[in-house]
Amino acid sequence: MNHLLKKLTQLVIKKHLEIVFFLLFLGVFLLPTAHAERLKDLATIQGVRNNQLLGYGLVVGLDGTGDQTVQTPFTVQSIFSMLQQMGVNLPPGTNLQLKNVASVMVTSSLPAFAQPGQTLDITVSSLGNAKSLRGGTLLMTPLKGADGQVYAIAQGSLVVGGVGASANGSQTQINHLSVGRISDGATVERSLANPINQSDTMNLELKESDFSTAALVSDAVNRKFGQNTAFAMDGRVIRLQPPLGQSRVSFLADLESINVSPAAGYAKIILNARTGSVVMNKAVTLESCAVSHGNLSVVIDTAPVISQPGPFSEGQTISTSVSRIDINKEPGKVLKLNSGANLSDVVKALNAIGATPQDLLAILQAMKAAGSLRAELEVI
Repeated sequence: MNHLLKKLTQLVIKKHLEIVFFLLFLGVFLLPTAHAERLKDLATIQGVRNNQLLGYGLVVGLDGTGDQTVQTPFTVQSIFSMLQQMGVNLPPGTNLQLKNVASVMVTSSLPAFAQPGQTLDITVSSLGNAKSLRGGTLLMTPLKGADGQVYAIAQGSLVVGGVGASANGSQTQINHLSVGRISDGATVERSLANPINQSDTMNLELKESDFSTAALVSDAVNRKFGQNTAFAMDGRVIRLQPPLGQSRVSFLADLESINVSPAAGYAKIILNARTGSVVMNKAVTLESCAVSHGNLSVVIDTAPVISQPGPFSEGQTISTSVSRIDINKEPGKVLKLNSGANLSDVVKALNAIGATPQDLLAILQAMKAAGSLRAELEVI
C-alpha cells in the first residue's frame, strides 16, 4: 500500500513539473519584444521624392457662375490670347462680358520615376471671383516645375464636391464650390532623371534626425549585407554602398524590408496656444515640485439707462449705459507634485492641479523654467 502511494506521489510531482516547465516555455516565447519598424517607414532614399507642378488655365462651360470680367481683367486677357492662338482676331476695343469662363490655378505632383504617358490627378482652384466651378471644363493647361520646364499637360471635366443655389437674395451652399478635382486629368510629357543610378553610392535619409537611430540602422544594414555597406554620415544621412553584382532595385527592396527598433525619442511636450491642447510623449518625466494655482475671473455687466425729460420741459431723451465690473479671485492652493518616472505618473500629477487646459500651458512653462519638468516644450 505504501509503495503504491509513493509511486502515485511521484507521478503527480512529475506531472506538476511538466506543467511548470511548459508555462516557463510559453513565458520565454510570449514575452513582449521591442517594437520594430520597417526601414521604409523610418527613412527614404535621397532623391526619390515628388515634385510639385503648377499651371494657369481657363475653365469654360460654367452656368453663369464664372468670373466677373470687369473685376478680373486677366481673365479677358487670357481669352484674347487663347483666341489669337486659334486664329480668331477680335477687333480692338472689344469689351467681353462673359459669365461662363473662370481663371484657375492647376496644381499636381509629379511622382518619382514618372514616365511620359502616365496620368496624374490634378486640383483646379479658382483664381478670380467665380461663384462656382461646378460643371466646368478645364482647357489644355501646361504644368511646369520649379525649373520652368513643362512636365505635364492637363485637361478635362471638373468634379466639384459641393452644391449651391440662390434666389431673391437668399443663398445656400454645401461644401466648397471654387475648387474642383480631375482624376487622371494630366498626362506626363517629360520624365526626370533616375536618381538611384546617377552615382556609385546612395544616401538614406531618416525622416527624423536621431544619432542613435542612425547608428542602429547602419548596424542593421551591415549585418544583412556585410560590413562597409552602410555608414552613418550624421544624425539623418546614411551613405550606402550597394554590393557588387546586385541590381539597385533588388538591393533597395531588400533594404526596405529590414526591421529596426528605433531609439527612444526626445522627451517632448507640444503646446497649442490657440486651442489649449497639450500632447506629450512617453519619455516625459517629472521631478518633485510644488505648484500654486488660483483662478481669476472678471465679469463685466453693462445695462442701458434712459433718461426721459419731464412733460413740456423741452428736454431731450438721453440714453447711456452703466457698467458693473466684478473681479473674483479664488484662493491659490499649493500642491506638492511627486516625481514621476513614466507618463501615467505625470498625467496623474497634472490632473491633481485641477487647472484648465489654458492654465496648464503657463504651468508647464513655469515647471520647465524651474527645472522640474524633464521635457522639451514646443509651442505651435
